[in-house]
Amino acid sequence: MDDLPAELEAIGREVVDAALEVHRTLGPGLLESVYEVCLRRELELRGCSVVKQLPLPVVFKDIRLEAGYRLDLLVDNAVVVEIKAVEALTASHEAQLLTYLKLSRRRLGYLINFNAALLKQGLRRKVSGPSFEPSRL
Repeated sequence: MDDLPAELEAIGREVVDAALEVHRTLGPGLLESVYEVCLRRELELRGCSVVKQLPLPVVFKDIRLEAGYRLDLLVDNAVVVEIKAVEALTASHEAQLLTYLKLSRRRLGYLINFNAALLKQGLRRKVSGPSFEPSRL
């Protein structure tokens, strides 16, 4: 694996399993906002704590800037989930997730494109480098 704590890996597996259930039930073709609500509900049914549309500030030279960034979902205060419903994921989407991991000081994130015919084709797992203490957003 990526040398992540077992607890973090377990949360990641729960995110993937929940996303598979949502995709299996709804299929592709809906709006991102629909998948976000459904994934959040599925994760909550599984006992996870989920925060949606969490503001993500940028800190530059000790100045906190509210730049309009938002995490789609933060699961158990540990895993970042970025939801898409696009024709195909791009390097830009992956860079966005890596940036969100860095700004939020989280190590594990998932980019999930629900518009894929098979969810595994639209699923990307990203791990950031060794982290500091998670920030309180």
